[in-house]
Amino acid sequence: MRISVPEEFNYVDWFRHSSPYINAHRGKTFVILIPGEAIECAHFSGIIHDLALLDSLGIRLVLVQGARPQIDRILSNRRLPSRVEDDYRVTPQDQLLDIIQASAAVRVQLEAQLSMGLSNTPMDGASLKVCSGNYVVARPLGVVDGIDYGHTGEVRRIDTDAIFRLLEDDNMVLLPHLGFSPTGEVFNLKSEEVAIQAAIQLKADKLVIFSEEKGIFKDDGELYSELLTKDAQMILNAKTLSSITHSALDACVQAVRQGVPRAHLISYNENGGLLQELFTREGCGTMIDEDSYEQLRPAHIGDVGGMMALLAPLEEKGVLVRRSRELLENEIDRFIVIERDGAIVACAALYPFEQEYAGELACLAVAPDYRGSNRGERLLKGIEQTAKQLNLSTLFLLTTRTAHWFIERGFSETTLNNLPTQKQALYNYQRNSKIFSKSL
Repeated sequence: MRISVPEEFNYVDWFRHSSPYINAHRGKTFVILIPGEAIECAHFSGIIHDLALLDSLGIRLVLVQGARPQIDRILSNRRLPSRVEDDYRVTPQDQLLDIIQASAAVRVQLEAQLSMGLSNTPMDGASLKVCSGNYVVARPLGVVDGIDYGHTGEVRRIDTDAIFRLLEDDNMVLLPHLGFSPTGEVFNLKSEEVAIQAAIQLKADKLVIFSEEKGIFKDDGELYSELLTKDAQMILNAKTLSSITHSALDACVQAVRQGVPRAHLISYNENGGLLQELFTREGCGTMIDEDSYEQLRPAHIGDVGGMMALLAPLEEKGVLVRRSRELLENEIDRFIVIERDGAIVACAALYPFEQEYAGELACLAVAPDYRGSNRGERLLKGIEQTAKQLNLSTLFLLTTRTAHWFIERGFSETTLNNLPTQKQALYNYQRNSKIFSKSL
């Protein structure tokens, strides 16, 4: 049976553009927090299929399970009080078995979903191995500000050796929000804390948290696709988020500040959100990065000397068009730069053609000693953000040597006739540059 695909969806291009991420993620360890709310959402089966796909791509998965609504429901049915203080659920002795029951039911549901053959799905025939156990060592939270938290605990350590052995044997590992003490006691833990400590102690490459919201939004309703931890902390300090979103963002910030390279907030209500976030440049949630000691900023006149030193070797090779100091000084407000320890290590420029809602990306350059990282990506993202702020709908560029890099990032080859009229008149036929464009 053939499935019709909308014309606007170019599967081949999408797959090609996702291939760098597939390669980059293979063999990496991701800790993914699945709250109890996600398990009850309409797209939960899709999340299971996406986890199976990640596993098939060689990504090592540690899943952390929450059970907040399930616990609330079982306590409500038994007409027992549900008390939360400072984001911790108070767990008296007479509620511990109910909480264990709710957690166990969620764990069994997850294991059952992950263990099935996935027939009639894109992952038909895939075999998934899921392991869970007493891998979280806990201690009591105790009495805080006069409140006895009972069997509420905090993570003491994660049994990383046992988890690594399971991951090496191609298992998914499932960690519940319950921890166990060396004295045989059971403690109810915050699932966010389990996820944080698992990501830190396993030296995970990513922490991914499913939440109700798509991510963190600006005041105008636009989604932050990326936040530095210092900016995320300012949002946390403002205390404008819902308690659940606040806890999720705080978990991301804590993890990144303690060595996890990146954390992601995505919505469990977004079908395919996990794949979009991990395998597309735009993503669909909010990614949290550590504060960078490299500053991306608008260029100023004092940068011209460093920019000339950066651009000269590329101009000698004919990769870039020559620019005089005078021209750079006159056009300095068109440029952004990356500065590292006082040196300019990368730059790019945007020349807007506002009447035609188009902008030219030009002079994107990274110093040879600083290539192989994401500095080119950061420059491109910065230029795209500036273009959007100017209400430009198309970004174009002319290149002779770097076409594939731009194709991998969503640009398509176009013709001279599609350029702004003013740019057409300036085209250098002797240089014979190829032309690429991208819709913003």
